[in-house]
Amino acid sequence: MADVIVGVIVALVVVLIALRAVRIVPQARAGNVERLGRYYRTLEPGLNLVIPFVDRVRRLIDLREQVVSFEPRPVITEDNLVVHIDTVLYFQVTDPRAAAYEIANYLQAIEQLTVTTLRNVIGSMDLEGTLTSREHINSQLRGILDEASGKWGIRVNRVELKAIDPPESVKQSMEKQMRADREKRAAILTAEGVRQARILTAEGEKQGAILTAEGERQAAMLRAEGQATAIDSVFSAVHRNDPDPKLLAYQYLQALPQIAQGEGNTFWVIPGEVTSALREVTRAFGGQVGQTGEEERPPERPQQPLPEPRLSPDEGARPDRPPGAA
Repeated sequence: MADVIVGVIVALVVVLIALRAVRIVPQARAGNVERLGRYYRTLEPGLNLVIPFVDRVRRLIDLREQVVSFEPRPVITEDNLVVHIDTVLYFQVTDPRAAAYEIANYLQAIEQLTVTTLRNVIGSMDLEGTLTSREHINSQLRGILDEASGKWGIRVNRVELKAIDPPESVKQSMEKQMRADREKRAAILTAEGVRQARILTAEGEKQGAILTAEGERQAAMLRAEGQATAIDSVFSAVHRNDPDPKLLAYQYLQALPQIAQGEGNTFWVIPGEVTSALREVTRAFGGQVGQTGEEERPPERPQQPLPEPRLSPDEGARPDRPPGAA
């Protein structure tokens, strides 16, 4: 019975030794091995063998790129404004031995170094430069942190300013400025739109006036051509048919009332041909014309001498009348 118990104890010790001798390291992890309290080697990912109770494996170190977000820290700018800036840091452990033995807590060290560097960089810039120069600030922080953390076995890949919070009074002033800029741009765009609309309206009116004038010109030309054609046809018909002078005289008489129809026609001139036309009309309606071609006028009565005035006896005896006066 005692032999069985001893055998079980020996088996448990062997299993325990085997378990402590075999170490499995995951991918992208690394473990430092200390033999009798001194650094011996670094375990690679996979199956590793160590000497139990002689070698001690420290806590595994993550070799992947890590992201750390730091709390907002107050920073004073060059123009004496306090802004709160929180940063995001991307770093990676490249040397597990240096990360474990060169610095006690590399994460805390990186945080403090980031805050110190950020205050140095922001302190040389004003608020406007801080808000508009994030790329410049990021590149400066990355260069300084990468150089300082290189001896710790850490590579800083990227530094980003996640937020920059200026004071409340500065925020209100910035909002007013942005509102004024937006109103200015809106007014400029409105004025530009009105200007373009007026230009287009003027161009449209110009084109419309040109087209209207062109249409009126063509219409006038067509009317003139039509009138010319009509007049030519009338004159051709008149000369071709050889009308009687009586007809022409009658047409003259029909045209006279139309000349006098206008409201402002208070004075109008009768052409000389009208006299001939009237003569022809008179002849047509039975008037007598002399042999010389002129109308015979009735004979004028001979003018008789006026009787001399007779004076009354009283008027003849007035002393103021000279003798022999009529």
